[in-house]
Amino acid sequence: MNGEAAQSDTGATDATDLGSGWFDNHCHLTSLKREPAQVVAEANAGGIDYLLTVGCDLDDSERAIGIAAQFDNVWATAGIHPHEAEPFLELGEAGMDRLRSMLEADGAVVAVGECGLDYHYEHSPRVEQRVVFERQVELAHELDLALVIHSRSAWDETFEILDRAGVPPRTVFHCFTGGPVEAEEALARGAYLSFSGIVTFKNAEDLREAVRLTPLDRLLVETDSPYLAPIPYRGQTNRPALVSTVGRTCADLKEISLADMATLSWENGKTLYGA
Repeated sequence: MNGEAAQSDTGATDATDLGSGWFDNHCHLTSLKREPAQVVAEANAGGIDYLLTVGCDLDDSERAIGIAAQFDNVWATAGIHPHEAEPFLELGEAGMDRLRSMLEADGAVVAVGECGLDYHYEHSPRVEQRVVFERQVELAHELDLALVIHSRSAWDETFEILDRAGVPPRTVFHCFTGGPVEAEEALARGAYLSFSGIVTFKNAEDLREAVRLTPLDRLLVETDSPYLAPIPYRGQTNRPALVSTVGRTCADLKEISLADMATLSWENGKTLYGA
């Protein structure tokens, strides 16, 4: 979840054929106004075969798990977004117990998160954000789950916590917004980088440079829908059906075919989430 709200909703199917076999590495089916079945069907019709719906707090995570249970091609995560760190800590150990129970449920979730640090909005105090992030890093280690990281305007402390707690073997920076320096730091720690519609924005050249240097076997694409619709759809509510538009930009930057980009989006997703 990036935090940039969309202005309108549309269920229109895109006219451009952008191939098939895509994996939307990060979306929020719980936050879209349309029924999940409609959103998933539209995505499938547009060549997006698999989706990951992401939890941001305890209730949202439970909803995400419930949605994923309805579809063979939708996975779910459970986690506490940095915006929700303060209210989560107010629950005490009961909150952690509830999160753990979701993560331990057999086959229900594939990753911890999204979790991390957001010093741009600071909806929760930084101290609370750091505590909740580190505890979720520890859970990913303990339960052998992938870790989905949200890091915004907090790179140094994000890397500091990962270095202290240890980077889980399967870690992804979702909606990566850094430049080449941050990309190199994340990649050096063995992480995957997942790119959203921001990569299509006019002022995102540093981000496009990060795509160019990311190895193909560490590259993922996502919508982060309903946020951050890619060009030429800005101003609309984003949706999983548009992940191939993000993928087209990444394919151009990596100088590979659209079909190869779609394939690696899914192959990397399977590896990351242990499918």
